[in-house]
Amino acid sequence: MKTKIAENIKFYRRQLGLTQQELAEKLNGKKSLVSNYENGYSTPDIFTLCKLADIFDVSLDELVEWSKD
Repeated sequence: MKTKIAENIKFYRRQLGLTQQELAEKLNGKKSLVSNYENGYSTPDIFTLCKLADIFDVSLDELVEWSKD
């Protein structure tokens, strides 16, 4: 299973005009956390995914966008 979570976090963050630092503050985390998500070094847990979907005003399906490839 392949997801596009990393790409989508970066895309939606930029759509809102947020810096990594600003998004990290909304998640009560550090800038490195967002950087790791966007670079695919780590994947947000389900609670963080829900919070991101809420911040970006998208569904979890839109945020995760996976395929069977």
